[in-house]
Amino acid sequence: MEVQWVGVEPLRLGPPHTALGLIFSVLLGVWSVQALEMSVGKIPFLQAVNGSTVMLPCQYISCIGIEDLYFSWQFNDNGTMQKVCDSVIASEEVEPHVTIYRERVEFVGKNHKNNISILLWNITFEDGGQYTCFGRNPKEKGRNHSAIFNLIVVDQLRVVDNTLTIIIASCVGGAIAALMGFMLLKNFTLYVMSKLEEKNKECLVTSSGIDNTENGLSGSKADSKPTPKKK
Repeated sequence: MEVQWVGVEPLRLGPPHTALGLIFSVLLGVWSVQALEMSVGKIPFLQAVNGSTVMLPCQYISCIGIEDLYFSWQFNDNGTMQKVCDSVIASEEVEPHVTIYRERVEFVGKNHKNNISILLWNITFEDGGQYTCFGRNPKEKGRNHSAIFNLIVVDQLRVVDNTLTIIIASCVGGAIAALMGFMLLKNFTLYVMSKLEEKNKECLVTSSGIDNTENGLSGSKADSKPTPKKK
């Protein structure tokens, strides 16, 4: 006897490559979260005066930690990458021994803060350009990342003309002051008028009482005494 199933659809699995793709996407997302990242801050550029001293910031971030992390600073000299400094950080809390390749460069980073920043002393116009902070972490199977910082060297900083801003602020302030003065004057005028109105009402009441007395109305002091009868 043959049994037939009505209204029941067999479970169908997608192709094997679909499941593998889903697993790969999940693993890729987890790997991205753990991946090494180099950061030069929210503002990746700096304008500085010729002859001044500046700091080029950089920090590394790794969710799973570091092991023999290699980092370097490089300068883009008209398309040729020149090393500024480099080192290997064995592990967290271990300060690296940094090798400097250029003059007037000082390493000021602190490994316990993931900081690998450098200082440039007495910068010149030749120091202006693109600097790359690079890192590679063997603990993440050689995962590497880099961030670019631009240094702009100028003869003098541009003075911003605030004349228009000052004029606008003065006009707005003057308008507000005039409005406040008008409101104060209005309130004072209304106060004086209310006082005068109260005084006028008092005068009318007093004047009405005097008129009643002079006219000899009942109940007033002007009532005459009765004439005595003759004997």
